[in-house]
Amino acid sequence: MSRIVLTASSAASDPGGPFAWFQELVGQVPEAVQPLVVALAAAVPFVEGELGAVLGIIGGLHPVVAALAAFTGNLLCVVLVVLLGSRIREALVRRRAARGLQTVGESRSGSTVPAASEVATTVPANVGGSTRFAGFAGAGASTPAPVAAAAASASASVDTAEAVPENKGKAKLRRWLVKFGVPGASLLAPLALPTMFTAASFVASGVPKGWVILWQAVAIAAWTTLTTLIATGILSAIG
Repeated sequence: MSRIVLTASSAASDPGGPFAWFQELVGQVPEAVQPLVVALAAAVPFVEGELGAVLGIIGGLHPVVAALAAFTGNLLCVVLVVLLGSRIREALVRRRAARGLQTVGESRSGSTVPAASEVATTVPANVGGSTRFAGFAGAGASTPAPVAAAAASASASVDTAEAVPENKGKAKLRRWLVKFGVPGASLLAPLALPTMFTAASFVASGVPKGWVILWQAVAIAAWTTLTTLIATGILSAIG
């Protein structure tokens, strides 16, 4: 710790530039390990690819190396969040659906009178000029009433779980998602939330995980490239 303080204080008047002390600290790390350090930094929320690349450039890494390392670290973390969140959501939906089936089964066994929801009806719906039937009476019904009730119960449970107070960042993300879809919301999201939180929110909303990963990768690449160009230009101007 004392070595770091001495290095920073002695570099305050170093003509090598305002970040000479930081570059000296980074220089103490083996060159082959420096991109790994940048990738690990980019996996931290609120640092991510854009700031990770800037730190790597300030530390003396080539801009392309810093950007690639930061992009990789950020994207790998987002992929892990998406895969884990998707598995958790699927498990919750299955469990709630099973609870709904159990509840319907218990209510049926306790009564000999068929429930109104078990009476199948035929509902015509005009789609593209043709008539489609949403239900079929009698034994020809394709979806049993208990299954439909369980699915509705699971859906209602998920909606209730998601109906929680939102902070400003999540509120902005939800508005962008409604207005611009997943592509636009992913590109704008770093202005409001870290990419890890954005990916988790998309998965919790039911967006397919492959779609989330694709557009998060695009967003990370775009923002990392932008901050890399800005940092390179500023350091060239003051260097």
